[in-house]
Amino acid sequence: MRILVVEDEPKTGNHLLQGLQEAGFDAALARTGPEGLRLALAEDYDLVVLDVMLPAMDGWTVLRSLRERKDTPVLFLTARDDIPDRVRGLELGADDYLVKPFAFAELLARLRTLLRRGPVREEAVIRIADAEIDVLRHRVTRAGQRIDLTPKEFALLHLLARRRGEVLSRRQIAAQVWDMNFDSDTNVVDVAIRRLRAKLDDPWPVKLVHTVRGIGYTVDDKT
Repeated sequence: MRILVVEDEPKTGNHLLQGLQEAGFDAALARTGPEGLRLALAEDYDLVVLDVMLPAMDGWTVLRSLRERKDTPVLFLTARDDIPDRVRGLELGADDYLVKPFAFAELLARLRTLLRRGPVREEAVIRIADAEIDVLRHRVTRAGQRIDLTPKEFALLHLLARRRGEVLSRRQIAAQVWDMNFDSDTNVVDVAIRRLRAKLDDPWPVKLVHTVRGIGYTVDDKT
């Protein structure tokens, strides 16, 4: 599999290139937006890992121009996890995004998932049973009833919903929602799950948030 990394920070770019090559990928590295776009259009890459903040041409512009010609899967790397950044990436056609700093093992897992499923855009609206999660408008309803969530609660639900049926550990959730290393003495994830359940599940007979004892949490409409 051929992967193009577009990353201007020398240490990060070299680390990604070496790690991907050691993992068995045919990886190439571009250090500017224009160079990355030129290579992505000229060569047949299976996936592009694209930084957002790039010299000469930012990642948003690179992706927009790439989507005019090709449907190559793109994983965005971003230093911020703000909802507007996620929305912009989705609207431009990104397949996934990962927040810096990140664990290389997680990046590798996400890349392999994207390569297995091919160029499928992440859903702008996710539906599970009678629940609807509107990613672009940051709105959640269940059976047509609006559910008011805090930004962190929405980020938690969105993470679990877009990886529906997959059991995520507390460490994975803490890293992606709170951008923190999980401490076993910290119950921030469990507290947030309880609050999410109180709003999303308690008023309805079908429960969507499930605990897998000893592992973590998952969202699904199957009991």
